Order: sequence, then C-alpha cells, then structure tokens
Amino acid sequence: MNTLTKIALPVALTALPVMGLADEGPVAGVNASTDTVFILNSLLFLVGGFLVFFMAAGFAMLEAGLVRSKNVAMQLTKNMALFGLASIFYYLIGYNLMYPLGTWSVEGVLSGVWGPGILEAVGVTSDAADDYGYASTGSDFFFQLMFCAATASIVSGTMAERVKLWPFLIFTVILTSVIYPWSASWKWGGGFLDAAGFLDFAGSTVVHSVGGWAALTGAIILGPRIGKYKDGRTVPMPGSNLTLATLGTFILWLGWFGFNGGSQLAMGTVGDVADVSRIFSNTNTAAAGGAIAALILTQIMYKKPDLTMVLNGALAGLVSITAEPLTPSLGMATIIGAVGGVIVVFAVPMLDKLKIDDVVGAIPVHLIAGIWGTLAVVLTNSDATIGAQLYGIVVVGAFTVVASTVVWFVIKMTMGLRVDEETEINGLDMAELGMEAYPEFTNG
Repeated sequence: MNTLTKIALPVALTALPVMGLADEGPVAGVNASTDTVFILNSLLFLVGGFLVFFMAAGFAMLEAGLVRSKNVAMQLTKNMALFGLASIFYYLIGYNLMYPLGTWSVEGVLSGVWGPGILEAVGVTSDAADDYGYASTGSDFFFQLMFCAATASIVSGTMAERVKLWPFLIFTVILTSVIYPWSASWKWGGGFLDAAGFLDFAGSTVVHSVGGWAALTGAIILGPRIGKYKDGRTVPMPGSNLTLATLGTFILWLGWFGFNGGSQLAMGTVGDVADVSRIFSNTNTAAAGGAIAALILTQIMYKKPDLTMVLNGALAGLVSITAEPLTPSLGMATIIGAVGGVIVVFAVPMLDKLKIDDVVGAIPVHLIAGIWGTLAVVLTNSDATIGAQLYGIVVVGAFTVVASTVVWFVIKMTMGLRVDEETEINGLDMAELGMEAYPEFTNG
C-alpha cells in the first residue's frame, strides 16, 4: 500500500456518510462516527451474507459431482428449490421465531408474522440504528437467512438418489421455518442455552449438527440405496464428476470466510477488523489441516489417497473450527481441523457398517465433526466449560432428532418418501423430471 493510499483510505471511510452511503443520510441523533460504524457493521453482514449465499453453489456442485449421472438433474433441482423455499419460509415464520420481539427484532414484526411486518422491517433505514443498535435490520435478516438455507443444504446430499422431490421439499419447509429457527433461538436469540454458557461462535452445533441430525434421521428412515450393501459388504457407487465435487468444495471453503468472519457481527473498530482477520486465517488453516490429515490417513490405510475423503476432510476441518474460530492460535486451529479430517476417514466406513447410506458424507462432516468442534471450544476459550458444551450438544441433538423423526414419519405415512424400485434403478432425472443433466451420455 503506497503512502497516498494510506492517507486516502481513512478519509474515504470517514466520508462515507457524507457521500450518501448510509441508509438514507445520517441517522437522526447519531454522530458521523456512529454512522460510519453502522455502515461498516452492516457491510460486514452483507458481504458475509453473499459469501454464505455462494455456498449454495458449493453444495450444489459437490452433490452433483458425488451422485451418479442419472440423478444429477434431480440433485440440482433440489438445491435450487430448497434455497428458494428457505428464503420464503424463513421470512414468513423462521426469523421471528429465531429472534423474538426484543433485542434483534423490530417493533411490530410479530403482529405481521405472516409477511407485512417483516417486509417493512428489512427495509428500514433511519430507524434501524434504534431498532438493532449497530447495523441495519435488513443486513442482519439477509445474513441469518443464508445460515438457515445452509442448514437445509446439508440434508439434501445425504438422502440423494432415492428420495422423492416434493416430500423432501415439504421437510425443507418445516426445517427452515420451525426446527432450525426454534433451536437456534436458544443460543443466538438469547435463549436458555446462551444463558447456560453454551458457546458456539458460528454454528458447529446450531447450524451444522442440526443439519446433520436431520440428515441422519432421514437416512435411517429412508433406508440405503438399492445394491449399496450386499452380502455383508459395501458396494462402491462412484460419483459422476469429481471435477465438480472439487469445485464445490473450494466454493464452500471460500463461502466459509463469510460464514465465520461475518459471525464476528461487527467491523466498526480496529479490534473488530483484527478479529475478523484472525478468524479468516484460522478458518483457512483448519480446512487445510482437515484436507492434509485425510490425504495422509487414506494413503496409510488404503495405500492410495482418496480424493473424496480429502474433499470431505477439508469440509470437516471447516465445520470443526466454526464453533470457535477466534481464540485458537494458527497451530491449534490446524490441529482442530486435522482432527475433523481424521473423523471423516473413520466415520464414513463406520456408517457403512451400520448400513446408513450417506451419499455425500454429510453426516461425518457436519454432525460428527460439528460435535467435535463444539467440544474443542474448551481447548482455547477460557469462558467455555465442558458441561455447558455437552449440554448444548445434547439439547439441540435431542430436539432435532425427535422433531425430524416425527416429520419424516408423517411424510412417509401420508405421501411416501422414497421413489419406487424401477425409478431408483433407472435414475430420478427422467422419472421425476423428464430430463437429464448429461443427455449425450445416454442418447448418443
């Protein structure tokens, strides 16, 4: 950075409110310095939010690469639809359930729980500083919505290749409007888990284990794919495109900087920016630790590295550091992530022995590594206690398992959950959608 830039940047930041970049001019009764903090905090939410949004593309590419070619179009359809449904139903119900009227909400929102109240709330301008305190309500809503959608994406990959589209989407509506927001309110909405001292910075438990528990219950109720387990052995079913799966992993890795960095929830001071920088560095090295640990371990165990394990090792490292990405040193963050990578290598075959068919490995990555990451908080954060961390894990897990099981069973009994045998064998793309992702492979 040259001398001119060093002088100009602080001046430009100070001038932002004067330039009209605050919501609609300076907030009444607030000085320019507070305006600048308001702008920077809101900007963090917005930038972090669109990075987490890009994780939707990561999930879609990862899943498209790890399912067989006859099911790729269906998987992409599910990812598009679940994001749209999450956006609508988190707006209609979830946001107000997650943040009851009070600290994070806007006066009058509950009276408009079915739409109009929150529609006005996310568009507030000059009143935002009074309602939220230090950032625009719209930026907060946008940021929190992205986390909700990510939770639903976790479930999609586990149940791929044999679940019907519309029953899955109905579960998605309930997950994003009730199950996730309600349990998240216990920590992030100022609920009883927060009061009990449970710490989860960006959601190893609040987001990832909720998605993991919902995926686990769904996989058990749905059952494994036809031919996956035969005569006491696991039959490999390779994905269609490891190039796409690798691209999806890197996109998720990128999005995680918004996931964890944005969860600092403030960028208006030198200390906040320094913390965000530290979070970025720890997030990155945890992913690296997970990937390299999986690479080395698969070489030792199978005599050849396994790319799919390396990809999930990186993701497990990211999930592991999500509960506390600020307090570890770079070395400790690498170790925490590496343990996540080790977990994946051992957990994937363990699930196969239990005949739990997880197509993309989401349960080891998001559930088991999420539990590990939540427990690992006590290693670096002196405010954390093992009792409070276990309490949060058990409470959130028990609630999600019970709620998800009830919903899955009701859907199964009323409209059916699984496609018929012929559809599964031929592929869901043609039977459910009437189109294929790679038609030239089959139609010549």
